Amino acid sequence: MISKSTLISLLIVNLIGGSIVFGKHHKSEEGWQTIFDGKSLKGWTISKENPDSYTVKDGVLILKGGRSHLFYSGPVEGADFKNFELKLQVKTTPNSNSGVYFHTKYQDSGWPEQGFEAQVNTSHKDPKKTGSLYAVANIYVAMKPEPPFIVRVDKAGSQIWQSEAPSKDGEWFDYHIIVVDDTVTLKINGETTVKWTQPAGWKGPVNMKGRVLGSGTVALQAHDPDSEVHYRDIKIKPLD
Repeated sequence: MISKSTLISLLIVNLIGGSIVFGKHHKSEEGWQTIFDGKSLKGWTISKENPDSYTVKDGVLILKGGRSHLFYSGPVEGADFKNFELKLQVKTTPNSNSGVYFHTKYQDSGWPEQGFEAQVNTSHKDPKKTGSLYAVANIYVAMKPEPPFIVRVDKAGSQIWQSEAPSKDGEWFDYHIIVVDDTVTLKINGETTVKWTQPAGWKGPVNMKGRVLGSGTVALQAHDPDSEVHYRDIKIKPLD
């Protein structure tokens, strides 16, 4: 018969062992790093074009003003990401447009020439909507007088037809961007909108030769004076 003291000792050992196992599992689930502190633009660099397009209020990054881009330049991975997961929350306002660039690099002005854009657009006149890998694999809602529809294009050229953008103006939504080797996955509120694998010999869309997977930083886009888009809870998980 096992004595009471021996039984207690065994229970303690099992609890400690379980804690160690749990601790290892918990650690393996970590790796997310916040890159926007909710208070300032520390760790970010604004392009020289319309630098007043960014304000921070109550934990929210507000983009409103002329065309401009805000590039992450902080310490995480030296602001150079190849394989990663990026999560952020976004809220659009009516007729606004923005985008989340990745594998990009700083430039003083203009649309970023390097990298890809995960589109942010619920109701702006541009038919390429939220969840698009812009100009590569698009969620496309035709403008009037054409019938409204959505097209998702993957590497095989398949199309999925629906009726509306996956985001709604005035409501926060979760944007999840995943890049693993040659595959980009975009998710809105947990639902995959695009899963695109870069074909062999890919040279980018016409007039967008820099849209080739490599590595680089993350950037947020202020699109035009009439666009106001909000961002918060921006975090990244390097996978290399």
